[in-house]
Amino acid sequence: MVFWANLVANSMLKRSHIIYTGRVQGVGFRYTVRQIAHGFDVVGYVCNLDDGRVEIVLEGEEEELNRFIQHIGDSDLGPYIRTKTVEWQPPTGEFRNFSIQL
Repeated sequence: MVFWANLVANSMLKRSHIIYTGRVQGVGFRYTVRQIAHGFDVVGYVCNLDDGRVEIVLEGEEEELNRFIQHIGDSDLGPYIRTKTVEWQPPTGEFRNFSIQL
């Protein structure tokens, strides 16, 4: 935990806020994203939004975040995604793992 806090303090980490549209609810999107996240050094969450979109908030090193985002598009989820919007933000260090928010 101290290591992660030091990374945040030293601005080695980035935060990515991603919104996916398309047929992204009711197809196991969140569970697949959580499984993919276990193979990457990222923390944050994935959740369904009331309007049918899916939101992902991630923190980690920028290169790792980019690989993770690319992997989602290259996975079996790719055909369900119509659009992806990525917004980069400063990290907060609030996460300790990657989870599904209900």
